Amino acid sequence: MQYVSVLVCFHAHPDDEVFTTGGVMRLAADAGHRVVLVVATDGAAGEVPDGLLGPGESLAQRRRAELEVSAEALGVARLVPLGYADSGMAGTPRNSDPAAFCNVDVEAAAARLATVLEEESADVVTIYDPNGGYGHPDHVQVHRVGARAQELTAHPAVYEAAMNRDHIRRLLAAAPEMGPDAAPPDLDTFGLPETEITTTIDVSATIPAKRAAMLAHASQVGDFGPMLAMTPEQLASAFGLEWFRRRGAEQALREHALPL
Repeated sequence: MQYVSVLVCFHAHPDDEVFTTGGVMRLAADAGHRVVLVVATDGAAGEVPDGLLGPGESLAQRRRAELEVSAEALGVARLVPLGYADSGMAGTPRNSDPAAFCNVDVEAAAARLATVLEEESADVVTIYDPNGGYGHPDHVQVHRVGARAQELTAHPAVYEAAMNRDHIRRLLAAAPEMGPDAAPPDLDTFGLPETEITTTIDVSATIPAKRAAMLAHASQVGDFGPMLAMTPEQLASAFGLEWFRRRGAEQALREHALPL
C-alpha cells in the first residue's frame, strides 16, 4: 500500500493510545496515512478484574493482546511494544525498580525510538507534555525520551499530546451532577492551559472507533467503565477534541490538523 504520510504516536502503557491520540490516529489512517504506535511499557502494574486472566496468563500478556485489538480499531499499521517494565503510579514501590521505565537510560531509550522514526521516515510524532499529563512517572519519561529522540533526529514536527484543562473545567461547570470525584486530583497541573495549546483537532467522527478501542482494554474496565456508560453525545463532548502543543512553535500558532 502506498501511504501519503507517516504518523508515529509514542505512549506509555497499553490503553493510553485511546485518550489523547486515538482520534487523530483513526483520522490519519482513514485519510490514507501510515499510523505507527510505539508503546513503552508492558502495563503489568495495572489492576485487573478478578477472574479475567486465563490459566497461566500474565497481565502483561493480556494487555498486549488488548493493545493489538485497540490498535486495529484505531487504524494502526505497525505496533512497536518496547517492552519496558511498568513503573506503577507515582509514589508506589515499583518506582524504585531499576528496570522500571521511569529509571531506564534516557539516551538508550531515545535511540530506540529514533530508530523507529528513521525506519518509518516519520512525518509527525506525538509524545506527552513535560508533566506527562498528570505526573505519572512513565508518562513523564515518555516526554523525556521523546524530546531526546527529537534532538537525535532533528525532527521538525513533534507534538505534545495533552488534555486541555480549561476545557475540563468548562465540562465540569456544565455538569455539576458529575460531582467533585469527576475532576482530576490536581486540575491546576493537569494537562496544559488552553493558552499553551497550539493544535485543536475535531475527532468527533472517530468516537465509534475510540469507543471500540476502549472496549478492547477489558482489563482496564476500572478506568474505562464510566466512559463506556456515556451516550455517544456525552462521549463526543468529552473526547471529541484532541489537543497538542507543537514543540518549538510560536505560542500564537493555532492549527486544526496535524501536518500530514
